[in-house]
Amino acid sequence: MHTLHAVAPLREWLAGERRGGQRIALVPTMGNLHAGHLALVDRARELADVVVATLFVNPLQFGPGEDFARYPRTLAADSEQLARHGCDLLFAPSVETLYPQGLEGLTQVRVPGVSEGLCGGSRPGHFDGVATVVSLLFHLIQPDVACFGEKDFQQLAVIRKLVADLHFPIQVEGVATARADDGLALSSRNGYLSAEERQRASALYRTLHECAAALNQGAAVDISLDRARQALADADLQLDYLELRDPSLAPLTPGAAGPARLLGAVYLGPTRLIDNIAVTLPGPAHA
Repeated sequence: MHTLHAVAPLREWLAGERRGGQRIALVPTMGNLHAGHLALVDRARELADVVVATLFVNPLQFGPGEDFARYPRTLAADSEQLARHGCDLLFAPSVETLYPQGLEGLTQVRVPGVSEGLCGGSRPGHFDGVATVVSLLFHLIQPDVACFGEKDFQQLAVIRKLVADLHFPIQVEGVATARADDGLALSSRNGYLSAEERQRASALYRTLHECAAALNQGAAVDISLDRARQALADADLQLDYLELRDPSLAPLTPGAAGPARLLGAVYLGPTRLIDNIAVTLPGPAHA
């Protein structure tokens, strides 16, 4: 596996692959890799001839008081894991490389609508930072396909709209959430949890799963969501949000039937966890 840190050699390396007619897949990450990230690499390997992973802790997507400074930087371990999974190139730039003019006054990309509410409501500006760095990586790497995890479902929706609106010739591939044995979605932030918090954290997925099962059987939406919110409170999880949305993340139309997405976010101490699960409403939903 090649590792590059600067833009010029990145472009040179990629130009050689394109001259050879290679199909290129991109897996953007912030590092501190776990099995969920590696599943993205495995899927990229299936979809393309060349897999490029990026490792960049993006300051634009961290708000005041969030964990940018303490977010784990584990380049050596990440490189080893990526190489084992068949990654061809790791691009690991510094902040100064990607943002050479600094952050003040930097041109940014905003994706309205889908970036609002849910995590966008709790973390103002977060998705502007995501959209900006992803647009920059798309421009530099020009992949044919890019793989993102469904755990960050709103992020995936933001990127799909970004690609559609800006006419990026890129296939966006959503990859199913990787989970621990107790259902907890794998996340770099799980490492912040104490042993006792880690035990309680599994209640998020369990509650979403139980709520989705009830909704799939035709239970009233409002009643099901209220019960789920109470279950999270009973598990001593501080609720950020729990919502049922259209798969596009538009608000669900009253009486809707068919696919929907149940999304939740909670706090355990200072650690914020998110998750989501697919739902199929069998008949008229109750507003």
